[in-house]
Amino acid sequence: MAATPTQPPRSDLFPFELVRPELERVEVSIREQVRGFDPAVEPYVAYICNTSGKRIRPALAILVGGAVGGVTEEHLKIGVILELIHMATLVHDDIMDGANTRRMVPTANAKWGNALSVLLGDALFSHALTLATDFNSIDVCRKVGNAAREVCQGEIIQTQRRFDLTFTKAEYFRIIEMKTGALFAAATGLAANLSGLDADTEAKLYSYGMKLGTAYQIYDDCLDLVGSEEVVGKTLRTDLIKGKLTLPILNLLETASEAQRMKLNKRILDQEPLDLPVLLGIAEYEGAIESAVDTALALLAESREDLAPLGQSVHSEALAQITWFLAGLLEKCRR
Repeated sequence: MAATPTQPPRSDLFPFELVRPELERVEVSIREQVRGFDPAVEPYVAYICNTSGKRIRPALAILVGGAVGGVTEEHLKIGVILELIHMATLVHDDIMDGANTRRMVPTANAKWGNALSVLLGDALFSHALTLATDFNSIDVCRKVGNAAREVCQGEIIQTQRRFDLTFTKAEYFRIIEMKTGALFAAATGLAANLSGLDADTEAKLYSYGMKLGTAYQIYDDCLDLVGSEEVVGKTLRTDLIKGKLTLPILNLLETASEAQRMKLNKRILDQEPLDLPVLLGIAEYEGAIESAVDTALALLAESREDLAPLGQSVHSEALAQITWFLAGLLEKCRR
């Protein structure tokens, strides 16, 4: 059993570079999926598939495979499936947020409108679920389907609770576990399953993915407040404008003075934008970001504990290094 790392590994290599050849094969496979659609639909799907993302979920599945016996075609395939589901959720997210750019290019809704984009997201979802049947395993299909359902449910609940002053931190964490954590956890848990690991080890790796994904969403929520669109490459401040009560905002409401809280509550109830000038005028704003960052860092520390069952290898070290890399990004959100 490997000791759980207590400090960042000494490596200048970004963790995903270890599995770059496998990720390139995943990339090719994702772009080949357009052939599964009607020729009239292909150009739309190709536009989405050719908008390269970080491919975090495939990378996690591949790294777990490498850490527990070797990467197989099944690890690559589950990575493709989960990435297609993720891309479908992004299409729908951009519609709901009214986002115009993602990764420095126009979103689907900006190019073709909301109606066609909704259907495009649906098509990607259904195609991913169809691909899952290639495993000929009810267990794998069920877990893929459950992950897709969790993501959709998380989005529905978050949409229901916009501008809702009764929204709690517990509800926030449940939503982001569904929205983001579910696909991270599916990648690491299913990779362990496909490698034939026992249920306890699969559960540990599922937990690692869930905590990593939850911390990643907290980072994304902080970035929406403090990031630069030119650097990040997507439309920001949509959380505030659309009334999404993310962890930094919940922290702010929790620590603000009565007068400040009443001012914020009124803006939320009136569905007025909570823009940065409003928030920056509140003394506790910086502390709200700090607290959110600290929460995410604690989750990352817990996720490293879940890697304890893995043997010592470059792949298991990379899984730990991912958490340290994200921790570094979180630290940059402190103001």
